[in-house]
Order: sequence, then structure tokens, then C-alpha cells
Amino acid sequence: MTFTQLRTFALVAELGSLRAAAAALGVSEPAVSAAVAALRADLGDSLFTRSGSGISLTPGGRALATRARELVRLADRTRREVAHATTAGHLRVLATAACAEHVAGAVVAAFTRRVTRTAVDLAVGSTDCAATALADDVADIVLGVRPAPATGDLPESVPFLRYERIVVAAPGHPLSGRPRLGVADLAGYAWLTGPGGIEAGSEEERWADRAGPLTDVEEHESEAAALAAVRSGSGLLLALGHAAADDLRRGALVRLPVEGTPVTGLWWATIPGDGRATSAARALQRFLTTPDATSALLSRPARQDRARPTVRVELWS
Repeated sequence: MTFTQLRTFALVAELGSLRAAAAALGVSEPAVSAAVAALRADLGDSLFTRSGSGISLTPGGRALATRARELVRLADRTRREVAHATTAGHLRVLATAACAEHVAGAVVAAFTRRVTRTAVDLAVGSTDCAATALADDVADIVLGVRPAPATGDLPESVPFLRYERIVVAAPGHPLSGRPRLGVADLAGYAWLTGPGGIEAGSEEERWADRAGPLTDVEEHESEAAALAAVRSGSGLLLALGHAAADDLRRGALVRLPVEGTPVTGLWWATIPGDGRATSAARALQRFLTTPDATSALLSRPARQDRARPTVRVELWS
């Protein structure tokens, strides 16, 4: 049994055909067949049977596919660690949308100032893909809404920031000036959100579920853009309290006294469990609970004379 054979079989199991695996690997289909045949002979199991719709894994084939994927991920991680051995670490951060907009950039920048020579890839994605990204070794750490564990995976989550959301509107909104509002009073009014909408798994989602389905929801490219649209009278927004504070002081927005608000939530730093987390991911998770991280969120970082490490940002759909 060789690593090449295991990588080949992992792709066959994932893609459902020898031809697709051959195309993904850039080799001939007979080469894939030979690798699978060698595994069959070595393990004494047919591994899969052919059907009209592709292949069907045997129980032994399913067990091998799971283990092969784990070994492939471990090998890929080892290659990355060796390639980046000259740095303090190479870190792939996935932040859920609201956390990415409001805090991820600031805390990652503060972390890279403390831990020199750290290269960071910062991706922005939905909460739905967060657990899978950790389980499939696509991300080293997730910041933001705590992801629901993927099947068989027990990630380690640490809270690092508590926030509050309030319902805001323009001063001329029909609900403005009311002394108290029940959730039923919100029915029929337009709602604005950032690109993540009401993020799955968040306290905001649980509040919205209690309030009933929010109709006429309009997603904007950022929560800042949604806040600007609310100022112009376009609808309601469940806004972060600190993000709306200046507008509330200036009278550009009003806070609506809605039942169940403020909505208090937590943002978490989540890494893979079972000892699979990288040292850089653990270092960032620890850093996020320190006073230095809190200071980075409350003030602009001081100008640095030395060269800054690379932070690459990628958007996930």
C-alpha cells in the first residue's frame, strides 16, 4: 500500500468514477485502475462495485475512503508546514461575515505584529461552510459564529468577544417614537442585513426565530452599507450597538425599543479537535483572549516602521 494509491482511491471515492479521478490527478485512467487494483489485492477487498450511476463502495471501501482522506489531509498539512518552516507559521483564517467586517482584520493584524514572520490567508465565508472547512483541513481556525460540529468532528471553541445588537431605523420611520414594540409590531416592514444575512447558528438567528420569519430581507455588500441605507429610510437593521453609536448620538438613527433586544451574542475562535490544530492556530486562539487583542479592537494600531507580513483576503460563497 502506497500513499499514491491512497490518494488515488480517496479521489475515486469522492468523485464517484475512475475517469473523474484520472482527470483530477492528470494521469491516465489505466493508471488509476492499476492503483485501485493494487489496493484490492493488498487488502483483500473489492472496495467498490460498479453500477449504472457510477460506483458503490463496499463497507471496506467506505472505511478505506475515510482513512485515506485523513492521510491525504495530513500529508498536505505536512507539506505546508515544511514549506513555511522559515516563518513562525502559515495560518488560514476563515471568518464569518459580520466578524470579518468588524473585528477579524484588526485582531489578525495585531497578532501578526506580535508573532513576526507569520503569513495569513484571511477568507470570508458563511457559517454553513465553517465546520466543513475545519474538518476538511481547508481552514486552520474559524472566527465568528460558533460552527456546528461536522459529523465525527469535535472542534475546540473559545469565546473572545461579546457583542450586542439593537434594532435601528431612521428618525422618520413609522415605528420611530413608539415607547415599546412587540415582535408582532415588526411584521411587514423591510429588513436590511449585511452579506451574511441573519447568520446561521447566531443569537440573532435565534431571536429572529422567536420573532417570527423576517420578510422582505435585503442583503447588502456590508453592514456599513446596510446602515447607510437605513439612515436614508430604507428599512430596519439589527445593528451592532457600537457600530451604530455615532449615528444614534447625532440623531441620524433611532433605536427601537423592541422586545427581546438588545440581542447579546458571542464570537468564537474555533480550531480542529483531536490534536489536529496547528501551532499557529492555537497561538491565534490564545492571543484573542489577551488584553492586547482587546486593545486592538478598541483603538487603531500604532504605525509600524518594519515591513508588515502578508495578509491575503479571499471571499467564499
